[in-house]
Amino acid sequence: MDATHAQHTEHSRIVAAPADALYGLVADVTLWPALFGPSVHVRHLERSERAERFELWATVNGAVTSWRSRRTLDPEGRQVTFAQEVSRPPFASMGGEWLFRELPGGRTEVVLRHVFTPTDPGREAVARAVAALDHNSFAELAALARIAELGHPVADLAFSFTDHVELPGAPADAYAFVAQADRWAERLPHVARVRMTEPAEGVQELEMDTVTADGAGHTTRSVRVCHPPEWIAYKQQLPPRLLLGHSGLWTFADGPGGAVLTSRHTVLLNPDAVAEVLGPGHGLADARDAVRTGLSRNSATTMAHAAQHAARARR
Repeated sequence: MDATHAQHTEHSRIVAAPADALYGLVADVTLWPALFGPSVHVRHLERSERAERFELWATVNGAVTSWRSRRTLDPEGRQVTFAQEVSRPPFASMGGEWLFRELPGGRTEVVLRHVFTPTDPGREAVARAVAALDHNSFAELAALARIAELGHPVADLAFSFTDHVELPGAPADAYAFVAQADRWAERLPHVARVRMTEPAEGVQELEMDTVTADGAGHTTRSVRVCHPPEWIAYKQQLPPRLLLGHSGLWTFADGPGGAVLTSRHTVLLNPDAVAEVLGPGHGLADARDAVRTGLSRNSATTMAHAAQHAARARR
């Protein structure tokens, strides 16, 4: 393998779902942190009906990295093409396309192609770059198949919601409270234990034991991307049983009376766990209500304590 020439990879999977449904999952990049294991956070820079620019944070070879990409959307041809504007090691440049080919029996062949040049021309470095693409491409194709083959419209499973509160003090004070998650066990009543590491600047890895309103305990693992003092994004790597995916975003802004703290959640329900978690006779609507109620309750608790922290910092 010679890095003076572009390297090509192709990964494919046959999925028992319509091509349009699969195209829609790939085309809506805002859902990716909840749908795809490697994706952590997406921030749009430009967006129109058929073209977009965004910054994406994702895990590559076990570490969180980010890049900016342009995409062109072709719903009629069921094709999504992409090119990174600014790539990160091990890639010097990266582009590719998603294709969705209809097959008999309502099945679809999903094809994911990459064209790249690595930052290091050595044979071992190229092999590591290919291994990273193999890992993430396999994970993304498997996630698409898992979601599309659940037998429910994506709109019934994936949804977002937002809560916000106005705080006294500066947004930076509220940001500090949320960023210092290593102190949440002593500051938040629903958090029993926290273990936090910072493997890179602006990246946090959290493992937490939390307690729900009914006294049940859960252990979750998350990775967070911190952009002080404006936002903190996170991706749950070990979500509760009722969820297949959960990502979130804390934002901190100036408001009329001080600061506005906003908590946004994007989730993907696990329909196979509804009866197990909520009991026989419950459906997806009940699961949506339970998830929203539980996550909003935790967000409200965190925001209330952040407000107290911001008020004390203002004195």
